Amino acid sequence: MVAEIRHLGATARLRRWVALGLMLIWVMLLSACSLDQFKSQAAQVPRLVETSLSDPKTFNFITNDESSSTAILGLMYEGLLTTNGITGELEPGLAESWEISADQKRIVYTLREGLKWSDGEPLTVDDVVFTYNQLIFNEKIPTSTADIFRIGEAGTFPTVQKVDDRRVEFIAPEPFAPLLRFAGGTMMPKHALESYINAADAEGNSLFLSAWGTDTDPKKIICNGPYRLQNYQPGERVVLERNPYYWRKDEQGNQQPYIEQFIYQIVASDDLSLTQFRAGGVDVEAITPDYFALVKREEERGDFTIYNGGPALSSQFLTFNLNQGKRNGKPLVDPIKSRWFNSLEFRQAIAHAIDRPTMINNIYKGLGLPQHSPIYMQSPYYFPPEKGLPTYDYDVAKAKELLLSVGFQYNAANQLTDADGNLVRFTVITNAGNKIREAMGTQIKQDLAAIGIQVDFQPIAFNTLVGKTSDGLDWEALILGFSGAGVEPDGGRNVWSPNGRLHMFNQSPNPGQPPLEGRQVADWENEIGRLYIQGGQELDDEKRKAIYAEAQKLAQAYVPLVFLVNPLALSAVRNRILGVEYAALGGALWNIHELKLSDR
Repeated sequence: MVAEIRHLGATARLRRWVALGLMLIWVMLLSACSLDQFKSQAAQVPRLVETSLSDPKTFNFITNDESSSTAILGLMYEGLLTTNGITGELEPGLAESWEISADQKRIVYTLREGLKWSDGEPLTVDDVVFTYNQLIFNEKIPTSTADIFRIGEAGTFPTVQKVDDRRVEFIAPEPFAPLLRFAGGTMMPKHALESYINAADAEGNSLFLSAWGTDTDPKKIICNGPYRLQNYQPGERVVLERNPYYWRKDEQGNQQPYIEQFIYQIVASDDLSLTQFRAGGVDVEAITPDYFALVKREEERGDFTIYNGGPALSSQFLTFNLNQGKRNGKPLVDPIKSRWFNSLEFRQAIAHAIDRPTMINNIYKGLGLPQHSPIYMQSPYYFPPEKGLPTYDYDVAKAKELLLSVGFQYNAANQLTDADGNLVRFTVITNAGNKIREAMGTQIKQDLAAIGIQVDFQPIAFNTLVGKTSDGLDWEALILGFSGAGVEPDGGRNVWSPNGRLHMFNQSPNPGQPPLEGRQVADWENEIGRLYIQGGQELDDEKRKAIYAEAQKLAQAYVPLVFLVNPLALSAVRNRILGVEYAALGGALWNIHELKLSDR
């Protein structure tokens, strides 16, 4: 199989082109049945169209934890501060200014005058206080946002209180370097959500947990960003319309954003998304490496530009479920497999057995780099291999040596068994429709077969995967990625804190979920979590770098996440979109309020 991938013959290439051509024709027909009918109803409305591989899971910003909703909610909500998509610098948002005390413990934000929610109601300091004190800091509401606000060893939340009608202050119990960036985050409307907080369902859970689900009337979902929800048709599209109460105006006093509609077309796979882009029905498309050469040849004819932002601020990894806990006496993971997964040498062997160079050449077509760290290489806190970061070069002999050193054996059929004679076999899942991850899973299955391990690879629906990793906790291994943390390392603390909402390799149960018995946290897990806390406490930048260097070295030494490839950030953008300032950090549309559409 590996040889066939490396040396794709003429017949295979022909079959691939025929299949792609047939898919293109099919999607063009599909577009005629779906998008064209929609377009005819609003032919003169300036709009952008992107795609999503899955339906949104919620329209509640606070409880959302998955990417298909995040992109949509990012257009609907805005915080006290915004981030420049090119430089990463903080800029005024809902707050026009801010002041930081000399001891770095107190920040006072001053809101702009006349702010409003998308229903026309005033947006005030009371909304800011409500968002933090009653939502984010509410122990009964599961939100990964809370994790990054737990300050110090005690995990204490900052105090948030009203100063006057336009000023709100955040007071930390100790110096906390990321407070300015994090406290500038998204606001939620008190007038629309307060009634959910104290009300509970039959099991005692706050009704806020089910507030603003995908079945909610769009008119009842109140936001403050450049767009608001107009319509959602499951399995088809999410339609956002310009928020008439958005605060931004240009120098001439014209309301922003200029583009009236933003549409997320829901598709089943990356292939369908690409074919819709090539058919003209999509305006912005992330370009996967396998189709880069094809799409590049079509730039002039298709009147678009492919932007290369360099290494993307994202990670791709393989991870094992290290959770040794039980629910109602039943182990989350088969105890035999759990012993394998919790063996350090086993994880290190897996890391050595994965052929990243082939993965980059065959799957990424050379458009990627090996990834070795939980902190993105664009961050000033990245600790590179040349300074001592442990790495795992492709080395089958080393992988086998590690396995044999801890009692694994090979039988007469060259299959790997443990010391008790159990065949080493497990299931790896990923989100279906993501062709890159599906290809990575196929290669990993082949790579691990070379060291005698049988992998059952199963792509599943993304929302099903999210449910297994956040609620069920009963998976074995998975291929996934993280994005959105930016260049501030503390943004990844909810991954590395042992009780963080994204500590998926040894996840604690969410509020409202059945408890676990016997969950164990390793010393190295606690130490990485402690280092992330210490990094947030330290204000001296060079000392922060040293702290995060230690965290990165530990993460690589114990490999709970087997990092794979850091792809290049590539996007094709229609030339009719004016004002694009592309970068890996912000993407193509980070300055959506400034973008315009030409008449062509």
